[in-house]
Amino acid sequence: MYRWCADGMRDLLMVLDFCQALRDGNKLAQMEEAPLFPGESIKAIAKDVMYICPFMGAVSGTLTVTDFKMYFKNVERDPHFVLDVPLGVISRVEKIGVQSHGDNSCGIEIVCKDMRNLRLAYKQEEQSRLEIFENLVTQAFPLSNGLPLFAFSYKEKFPVNGWKVYDPIAEYKRQGLPNESWKISKINSTYELCDTYPTVFVVPTSVKDDDLSKVAAFRAKGRIPVLSWIHPESQATITRCSQPLVGPNDKHCKEDEKYLQTIMDANAQSHKLIIFDARQNSVADTNKAKGGGYESESAYPNAELVFLEIHNIHVMRESLRKLKEIVYPAIDEARWLSNVDSTHWLEYIRMLLAGAVRIADKIESGKTSVVVHCSDGWDRTAQLTSLAMLMLDSYYRTIKGFEVLIEKEWISFGHRFAMRVGHGDDDHADADRSPIFLQFLDCVWQMTKQFPAAFEFNELFLITILDHLYSCLFGTFLYNCEQERLKEINTKTVSLWSYINSQLDEFTNPFYVNYENHVLYPVASLNHLELWVNYYVRWNPRMRPQVWVFSVTYFCLAVNSELIILALMPAHARHSTVPSSSPSAANSYRHALTCSLSAILVAGLT
Repeated sequence: MYRWCADGMRDLLMVLDFCQALRDGNKLAQMEEAPLFPGESIKAIAKDVMYICPFMGAVSGTLTVTDFKMYFKNVERDPHFVLDVPLGVISRVEKIGVQSHGDNSCGIEIVCKDMRNLRLAYKQEEQSRLEIFENLVTQAFPLSNGLPLFAFSYKEKFPVNGWKVYDPIAEYKRQGLPNESWKISKINSTYELCDTYPTVFVVPTSVKDDDLSKVAAFRAKGRIPVLSWIHPESQATITRCSQPLVGPNDKHCKEDEKYLQTIMDANAQSHKLIIFDARQNSVADTNKAKGGGYESESAYPNAELVFLEIHNIHVMRESLRKLKEIVYPAIDEARWLSNVDSTHWLEYIRMLLAGAVRIADKIESGKTSVVVHCSDGWDRTAQLTSLAMLMLDSYYRTIKGFEVLIEKEWISFGHRFAMRVGHGDDDHADADRSPIFLQFLDCVWQMTKQFPAAFEFNELFLITILDHLYSCLFGTFLYNCEQERLKEINTKTVSLWSYINSQLDEFTNPFYVNYENHVLYPVASLNHLELWVNYYVRWNPRMRPQVWVFSVTYFCLAVNSELIILALMPAHARHSTVPSSSPSAANSYRHALTCSLSAILVAGLT
């Protein structure tokens, strides 16, 4: 028993060492000035810069600006204080006046896309400080200054090639496609039909290319209805597209009407087609006056039109701005719940989940095919189709499957990442910026909370994806569509999936159970949703959990595994392994491990 206890205590010490490293920050950062990635270079260094921390006061240190990050370090504190900020997360940099900090009368305010604001102060007259500001602005917004994004300089090598994660033909084959009703079309091989669609997509077998061209002319941006997912048994399908261009005069397109009828006919289980328009009815009417619109049930007699009443990108951007105001830097404890409610962020998350549940239910329970669109079919449409597919298909709840889902529904089908995120662009007030992909991952996180064993990936996986949505370290989320991306991304940048898939243990949910063909219906009501504190409020130490959850989880699993092994051992083997043959040996070991776990909890780890 003593050897087992010794091993358990050794494992405990390893866990404590790991947690201590997390608490102290990156150990490499404590030993070196501005550790660099392969391909990263230093652009400017300034000493005696002051970071005005809203939680611990002013901290003096050295500021280094590279072509990838802003790195601030104070070596006088114990532990060393390090601030490591990828430049891609910076939304705005402004010079400000700073009072009550002695000679440090000038300052920089840095507004970030990841829910934090930073302030630095320095002496006005020193040239190195001016160089820091100029280099910070230049490197944070490379595209606005005629420079490439850092992803094209990043030279890290990984054992896994993430660019091979998604093969559209293989994914369609996994779904049983092509079949007698659906074909894989390459009409868009030169992006002439639709410049924001991929070269390969699935359409009804009987539809001719000439008719597809006419349908494209009737759909906004040429984004025709194409298959996203097919039910393996009922053959009910999710198809996605953009709004029809009916305009104020209610224009018709017989090819489009026949096309949707063909989609319905491909499903023998139902004689109806549900069209889910993500927009508010009033907004769709406004779009109709501008040349857009929606399908009338008179023109599409076997279709039922449902408006999901989800707000537009501008409302979502304003909601996130309000959320940021209440989570950083100060939190009003007395009004916390009402303040969160006033942002409407969780209400918009609820609406997205509710819409996706309706889509999934029509497919699974109603055995009815659905068409999903918003205005252009690359924002709310992507949110709804990918969430519904996540509910319907357990494959997308694996790490590989979720990567495929993002590559397919978001990247290849033209969600405008560059426009919505603003990679390398200094126009922080651009009205096209909006947290659409963030909302999607928030919805996924809500599902993982309601179904903790249904997803192979953990919370760190989702946060890592979001961090690199902004970082510009990888090429995965750069540009707006496949046509733009094909020029150089796969050969000149590294995929985020290369990094993630090279260390899967970090991102794996230890409680995952693979239930194939099990449909998830999350409860889309506010009393079942919560703010994602570990993402939105992670920069506020007063709101962070005191115990590093991942460490405790893995330690508990290790303890449980050892206890199971001990319990399953034959008696003679157990007695030879554990010196004491006392019946209380296992209980003593369990007590020792429980004490070890208690030590972790008491440690605080903040």
